[in-house]
Amino acid sequence: MINIKRYGTLCLSAILAAAFVLTPAVKIFAEEGDTAADRETQRQTCYAEPTDSNGLTNWPQGPAVYADSAIVMDMNSGAILYGKQIDKQHYPASITKLLTTLVALDHAKLTDKVEFSQDSISFLQYGDAHIGMRAGEELTLEDSLYAVLLASANEVSYAVAESVGKQMGGDYNTFIEAMNEESDALGCTGSHWTNANGLHDEQHYTTAHDMALIGAAVYQKEAFRTIAQSLTHQIPPTNLVNEVRTVNQKHKMLWPQNANYYEYCKGGKTGYTDQARTTLVTMADNGELQLVAVVLYDFGSDAYTDTRAIFDYGFNNFSKVMLKDLEKADGVRSYKDEENAYVVLPPNVKFSDLKAEVKAKDGSVNEGTVTYTYEGQIVGKADVTLDNKKSVEKPTITKGTEKTGTTTDRKEKESRPVVLIAVVAVVLVLVTGAVAWIKYKQAKSRRHRRKRHRRKTLQKKKKP
Repeated sequence: MINIKRYGTLCLSAILAAAFVLTPAVKIFAEEGDTAADRETQRQTCYAEPTDSNGLTNWPQGPAVYADSAIVMDMNSGAILYGKQIDKQHYPASITKLLTTLVALDHAKLTDKVEFSQDSISFLQYGDAHIGMRAGEELTLEDSLYAVLLASANEVSYAVAESVGKQMGGDYNTFIEAMNEESDALGCTGSHWTNANGLHDEQHYTTAHDMALIGAAVYQKEAFRTIAQSLTHQIPPTNLVNEVRTVNQKHKMLWPQNANYYEYCKGGKTGYTDQARTTLVTMADNGELQLVAVVLYDFGSDAYTDTRAIFDYGFNNFSKVMLKDLEKADGVRSYKDEENAYVVLPPNVKFSDLKAEVKAKDGSVNEGTVTYTYEGQIVGKADVTLDNKKSVEKPTITKGTEKTGTTTDRKEKESRPVVLIAVVAVVLVLVTGAVAWIKYKQAKSRRHRRKRHRRKTLQKKKKP
């Protein structure tokens, strides 16, 4: 006979195991390997991880990369051309300094003074990148940003945050708060910032998609483009040190004599910590498309070969489709900037295959955005003037009902709960059926015993 209690326990265990396996983790951080063998195992594991955008219908197949997360995004439209675990959280390391630069340029002038406090110097540890600044020295913000972006100087990043934070009416922490606010305003959903330089902190993390948004935003700043494309810069003597400091570009795709040189590269930022491994953000422009590529948790020089591979994939397989030449989505009167109102598509995907979502900006009845998606992946976004005859207080979705989101996000949020429900339902049916069958067998056994008992009783009565 089946032990019902034991059978039920096994079924409950199966349900819990299914729930554990099928429910996605909130945060996933890759662990550092202790040996070369561990690192190579991690490298091959990351390489084997599938590229999410390759699952889109009629989408060109992108290259496999060693980075655990990677993205190529059009910087003007926000179109995602290539995506691999773009919403997975990682430590950013020094690519944090792109957001530091963006916030500094938003709140201060290039001619403003950056003062170096003792705090900005004393936090440095052995091995941290720096340019040897002393407490009490002063630089212009412009020279400071050359040190931040080219030399990745950590004490300069701290001093920029501290000085600009004071100009904002606060201190270093005020600047960090502004970094988080700016990140949120750009649409970043998986990031949190605790410092201005990217040195390791468990509460300091981001995603490939978020870094692409930040990279695209800072690229709009002329000062950033000028600094980020420079190969070398001389910082003049300061109020305390009578010598010239020379800072050199660390991004190898900008150096013509380097094997990693990429002709379309227009800037970027390198990063590395033991916990983050190699991180890299790169901007490129081939005259038609302006793209940003991000690789997170990569492995040394693989970051450059991965970046080249996904840039080539983007430039060779996609082109602009101008929205001004096509039928407008419901609720759209006109585009704010027609030249930057476009979607980016591969040859085998038609505009008619896209879904459009029109949404009013907060507090506005005349201005909004239209976002086009293909199977859940963003392929373009533009600022629009709204048609007041059609209400768009709530998002209006045409050509379908699916909201915007990335391929990874959509698959995890939609398919996993459905599979989980199906598994639980099947297990419950099996448990219910098993219990009913056992009860039936027990009842049948009791009837059989009663019938046998009656037979024996009759036989006794018949005996003389």
